[in-house]
Amino acid sequence: MMDAAKTTIFIGVMTLAGFGGAAMAQDTGLKGTWQVTARLTTVAPDESGAIVTAAGADSGLDVAVNDSTVPTLGFTYFVTDHVAVEAILGTSKHTIKAVGTGTDVAVHETWVLPPVVTAQYHFNTGGKVSPYVGAGINYMNWYGGKDLNGFKVRLKNSVGTAIQAGANVRLKENLVLNIDYKKVFYGTDARINNGALKSEVTLDPSVISVGLGYRF
Repeated sequence: MMDAAKTTIFIGVMTLAGFGGAAMAQDTGLKGTWQVTARLTTVAPDESGAIVTAAGADSGLDVAVNDSTVPTLGFTYFVTDHVAVEAILGTSKHTIKAVGTGTDVAVHETWVLPPVVTAQYHFNTGGKVSPYVGAGINYMNWYGGKDLNGFKVRLKNSVGTAIQAGANVRLKENLVLNIDYKKVFYGTDARINNGALKSEVTLDPSVISVGLGYRF
């Protein structure tokens, strides 16, 4: 169900972008302006990763990570009337489990600070609906970890990439409703019990947001 919802959102905002491209004659100048957006964001990992022993033998267990919904802030600067750079600020909490046949045990709780910076192209910036697409990079910084049920887990910080699609719907002169979808491509190495077990985890979260933006 969640995968279907992610696909529907992504197709929807990409379709809006296509419609927006046909309406560029309505554009007005945004060059040099900022948009600060307060959002409610769901971080939904699409995780996979087999847990193996130090020697590489399959333990029969896999990594599972829960979704998290948190407030976030987005800061967008329009370099030109259509090209912008966005950075997002937020942090989410996740529970990591080891799952398999007859096994479903929480091994770690952790916070992650996942700043994402994207370059964007905005269509129809003078219209009521202004779709955009973007691409960029992110850095996953794991912190505040708490080991559970006798396990000791360490996660590696690292860099990933991201693609983005969204739309701003003008409510007033400087106020917009923002809908945003990011797909982050990211993996991490997990060491369990000082390396007795390990996993190369693909997380690839969808980052789905809605909020209000103010331009100045």
